[in-house]
Amino acid sequence: MSTRVLGLVRASHPEPAAAVVVVAALLAAGVGHSAARVAAVALTVLASQLAVGWSNDLIDADRDAAVGRTDKPVTTGAVARSTLARATAVAAVATPLLALAGGPAAAVCATLGLVSALLYNRPLKSTAVSVLPYAVSFGALPAFVVLALPGAPAPPAWLVAAAALLGAGAHFANVLPDLADDARTGVRGLPHRLGPTGSRLAAAGLLLAATVALVFGPPGPPSWTGLSAVAAAVAVPALGWYAGRAATGDRPVTAFRAVLVVALIDVVLLVASGRVV
Repeated sequence: MSTRVLGLVRASHPEPAAAVVVVAALLAAGVGHSAARVAAVALTVLASQLAVGWSNDLIDADRDAAVGRTDKPVTTGAVARSTLARATAVAAVATPLLALAGGPAAAVCATLGLVSALLYNRPLKSTAVSVLPYAVSFGALPAFVVLALPGAPAPPAWLVAAAALLGAGAHFANVLPDLADDARTGVRGLPHRLGPTGSRLAAAGLLLAATVALVFGPPGPPSWTGLSAVAAAVAVPALGWYAGRAATGDRPVTAFRAVLVVALIDVVLLVASGRVV
C-alpha cells in the first residue's frame, strides 16, 4: 500500500468509521434488507464517513499541528492537503448518489446526515450548539436505513429519537479526553462550556435516555434484558465516577471508559431493535 493511500486511510478516522458502517449494515439486515441492499446501505454510510473524517482532518490540520498531533497524516505530511480536499469532495458527492439506490427519501435522509456532520466540522464545533449535528446525524442513520426499504416506510419515532440521544451522548463522551488540548487551540463547543463535570453528567444522562427509548420504545412489554440494560446505564457511570475519584488524576479517563460501556450497550440495543421495526 502506497504512503498516500495509507495516509488517506489513517486520515479517515478508520476505527469509528468502520464501527458506524458495521452498525448500519447490521441494522439494515435486521430491518429486512436483502443482501444487495445491505451492501448499498453500507457503501453509502462508508462514503459519508470518509467525507466527514477527511474533512475533519483537513479543517483541523493547523490546530493539530499546534498541539503536536503526530498521529495525523496531514500534519506529518503523509498526505497532502490538496489530496485530502479532493478525496473529501469525491466522497461527499458519492454519498447521495449511492443513497439513491434506496429511493429519493432515503437519499435525502443520508444527505441530511452528511451535511449535518460536515457543519459540525465547520463552523459548529466551536459553538454552544455543537451537540446538534451529532443528534441530527445519528438520528438520520436509522431513518435512512428504514426509508431505504421497499415502499420507504416511516421510521419509528422512538428509534430515531434513541439514535439522536445516543449521538448527543457520544459527543460529550468523545470530547472528555481532549478538553485540555481543545482549550489550548480555542475550541469552545458545548462540552467545553459545561466543563468536565457537566460533560460527564450530560453524557451519562443522554445515554441513559437513549437506553430507555430503546427498551421502552418498541411495542410490547420490555424484556428483562432491556431492563437490565437500563439498570446498567444508571450503575456503570456512577461506578466510573467513584472509581475515578479514587484514582488521583484519572477521573476523566475512568468516566470516559464508563460512558463508552453504556454507549456500547446502546449500540447493541440499536442493532437488535431492527427486529421489531
